[in-house]
Amino acid sequence: MEVNKELLNAIQFLSKEKGVSPDVICDSLEAVLITAYKKEPDANPNAVVELNRTNGEYRIMAAKTIVSEVTDELAEISLAAAQKLDEDYEEGDVVNIDVTPKNFGRIAAQAAKQVMIQRLREAERSIVYDEFSNRTDDIITGIIQRIEQKNVYVDLGKAEAVLPVSEQIPTETYVMGQRIKCYVVEVRKTTKGAQILLSRTHPGLLRRLFELEVPEIYDGVVELKSVAREPGRRSKIAVYSRDENVDSVGACVGPKGTRVQNIVTELQNEKIDIVKWDEDPAVYIANALSPAQVISVTVDEANKTSGVVVPDYQLSLAIGKAGQNARLAAKLTNWKIDIKSESQAGEALPAAAADAGTDVDLMAEMGVPDELQAARADEN
Repeated sequence: MEVNKELLNAIQFLSKEKGVSPDVICDSLEAVLITAYKKEPDANPNAVVELNRTNGEYRIMAAKTIVSEVTDELAEISLAAAQKLDEDYEEGDVVNIDVTPKNFGRIAAQAAKQVMIQRLREAERSIVYDEFSNRTDDIITGIIQRIEQKNVYVDLGKAEAVLPVSEQIPTETYVMGQRIKCYVVEVRKTTKGAQILLSRTHPGLLRRLFELEVPEIYDGVVELKSVAREPGRRSKIAVYSRDENVDSVGACVGPKGTRVQNIVTELQNEKIDIVKWDEDPAVYIANALSPAQVISVTVDEANKTSGVVVPDYQLSLAIGKAGQNARLAAKLTNWKIDIKSESQAGEALPAAAADAGTDVDLMAEMGVPDELQAARADEN
């Protein structure tokens, strides 16, 4: 008998397009067919399915022993009946008999179709999950398929992913058909298949974009130490070169700024500051406040706090619009940063500095700017 062609086509399609082994699918189909057969009246308990995996033809076969007188019709066949099939059969031989019921084709095909389609869906879901679960914490490219209740659904080819409102950059506009790069935050296995959660705001997106764009980072020559983002507005990254002959910042900027500009374009003009990482916290904090110039930095290692003095005319730049530059620098370094202008620092010289008189070493240790140290010395 012949399996429903629609089902056979589904098997072939899934095997070719989705990567499911045809043998696995056919094994499942055989199990479904034999289960359906055993629901038939007088079904032979020893029956098996023979399925032609090329054309879909199948038979229900039962092994029977050839005897002179039949006492168990399910397990035995008479010698006369066996020799009608093949004259060479003898008593005691075991012969496989076709026991496929006459009305079995339509019933079996329908039962098999329903069960197998379900199994095919489960297999496809499992394949999609396995494939995309390995892409967690990576960048993936897709095409915006639709937008529903402000959630953006992205076609990834074999699966659909969602970019929820909470993971969207507020300044970006999303359009159907738009090609978009996203960060894979999580892949969940659900009864409806793989649920893929994307992000455009995650710091990992910026990290991965630099890995893709900068060969020195991909090769491990330049290390991306830290990332701080305010998505759509401004970001800071700290980089370090393991090779003294390679400029970490220059590598990330690229020839004529092309590398960083490609990333800025991908993030729809999000500004990116690239700073050098340094094992000395004071130097690192000063670098992190770029583009502002820094006069001095004092650090409290125990409390992870720092005091920074900048020129008066650089104060607004160091703090940034609505505190953005200082906030990003603090996120990047993981230090609390207190910024004062040169004038403010002079007015707020601690009593200890006053008691220090002209002790230059003590004032320097306290982070008092050179100009103020000189002024202090003149006063004394």
